[in-house]
Amino acid sequence: MSRTETLVEACSSFDVQIDFQADTFKVETQDLPTLQDGQVLLKTIAIGNLPAQRTWMDNEIDPKRLYAPPIKKGEVVRAPGIAEVLESKSDKYKVGQRVVTFVDWREKKVVKAEEIQGEAASIEGKSEWLSLTMLGVNGLTAWAGVFREMKLKPEDTLLVSGAAGSVGTCIVQLAKHVVGCKRVVGIAGGKEKCDWVKSLGADECVDYKAESFAKDLAAALPDEADHFFDNVGGPVLDEAMTLIKRYGHLTICGAISGYHGKPLQLTNWREIVYNRYTIKGYILSDHAKEFPTAAKELREYVSQGKLTVDKETVVDTKFEDVPKTWQRLFSGDNQGTLVTKLV
Repeated sequence: MSRTETLVEACSSFDVQIDFQADTFKVETQDLPTLQDGQVLLKTIAIGNLPAQRTWMDNEIDPKRLYAPPIKKGEVVRAPGIAEVLESKSDKYKVGQRVVTFVDWREKKVVKAEEIQGEAASIEGKSEWLSLTMLGVNGLTAWAGVFREMKLKPEDTLLVSGAAGSVGTCIVQLAKHVVGCKRVVGIAGGKEKCDWVKSLGADECVDYKAESFAKDLAAALPDEADHFFDNVGGPVLDEAMTLIKRYGHLTICGAISGYHGKPLQLTNWREIVYNRYTIKGYILSDHAKEFPTAAKELREYVSQGKLTVDKETVVDTKFEDVPKTWQRLFSGDNQGTLVTKLV
């Protein structure tokens, strides 16, 4: 019987810190089940990193209030990834193929063929990690956000937080190059990131780390924003609430600034009443039935050059260091999608 290493949550409650906490996760060696008909043995090549994983690990949240099952103490951490087929008892997949599925924090995994989303995307001249970036969860999140949640129109002005992140970069490009929004303004951390966001199509990008952030944001939105797509929460959300048009819409996709357990403090909450905002939480799985359509359109946009992936943060990582790489999500180090490449 074959064996493989996995990374499991080792304690039931923790705060993510920039420095790796050795007692948060532990490596376990587990037996792999014997391959059955219709199953495939996979070897993980690369792992996608999601801020949502932090929420799944938060055992202080009532599971009934979560949109996905929690990751409990002793369970393997769930994660999407790209894997190579090592053995197959399925007619759908052959040895050597690269496929996309939830590989989790595992070196190897046995899955049913129907659990595999499909073969990893391959477009000549494009990144080999497209299935974890523009054609993966991040691109799907952006597509549904733009076309189903916000229903953006060319006459709209859009504000996007976390604009240099995996979802934000997709949102900016879809809004500007596909929808043709009148004005797209991003929010990111640092001049380098802001310059990059503008190179992707944003009309302006504001540095939230600058002391002049509030003033700069107001200058970037002289006519205010029709829509705000928020990945960050916290002070960024608080400031943005003063610059949304009356009857404007706020789509809340994430709140990464508060994933360390910090309380969300808003001083401009009254803006919701004064300006009659519509605020809606957004979970990608609500649009699962449309994933095939979204994937097809995103692939076409990439092939046409309307969407580009010219910068990813790909980190060569030993298996035992997978949590260290994942925690870079919360330090703001990465540009675009953070990919863990196993070495």
